[in-house]
Amino acid sequence: MTTAPRKEQWLEPGVALIATALAGLAAFWWLAIPTPAVMLAVAVFATIVVAVGLRVPAPGPRHCGIGPANRVTLLRGVLIAGLAGLLPYPELAGDHALSLLAIAALALILDGADGWLARRHGIESDFGARFDMELDAVFILVLCLLVWLLGQTGPWVLLIGLMRYAFVLAGWLQPILRRPLPPSRRRKAVCVLQVGALMVCLAPIVPPYAATVIAATALAALSVSFALDVRWLLRHAGPTAATEGTS
Repeated sequence: MTTAPRKEQWLEPGVALIATALAGLAAFWWLAIPTPAVMLAVAVFATIVVAVGLRVPAPGPRHCGIGPANRVTLLRGVLIAGLAGLLPYPELAGDHALSLLAIAALALILDGADGWLARRHGIESDFGARFDMELDAVFILVLCLLVWLLGQTGPWVLLIGLMRYAFVLAGWLQPILRRPLPPSRRRKAVCVLQVGALMVCLAPIVPPYAATVIAATALAALSVSFALDVRWLLRHAGPTAATEGTS
């Protein structure tokens, strides 16, 4: 895949990173957010920026560099990085639980907006889909960490956030699992379910026993969804894939 010229490739992600750093400083001064939390948030977003900058597609008939849809996804990355910054400070996160929920809710809304913009402007791309999917995985993992660190469930809740990465690792060990999957409304619905369930678990009015039941239900749904995908891949593996998997 060709990439955009170097300056264009880094311009918008770089501007977004600078804006995030300035917003972090504002939070430090006005909301008494600890400096390490701000630094962690900026570092997380900087990692996202580097990953995006290295893969921004060149302008063409199907995409226009970053494009409006990926700008929305990038904004969602800012919100997710902000949540990640509070991971070392569970007490502070607990004190601002409603604010965390508001940020997570906005990130969830933007998750639907970026795809809508891509379809509306006819600029859907493999880059945009991959960017959105990987950011979803980071978002869910951050929410899992917050749920655990706030004492709503045990560390097993991290299985929800780590399952995607376990699937990727399995793909490296078994090439059949790296084959593309067909579009699936079930897969999208389960992803939204994970985010929604974890957000409910973060709500101050939800006691730990209820959060445990909710998170366990979400984990069961996710496990079934991954199992169905693995079964589909194994059933539709051609002779070439079977040979690759056993080599």
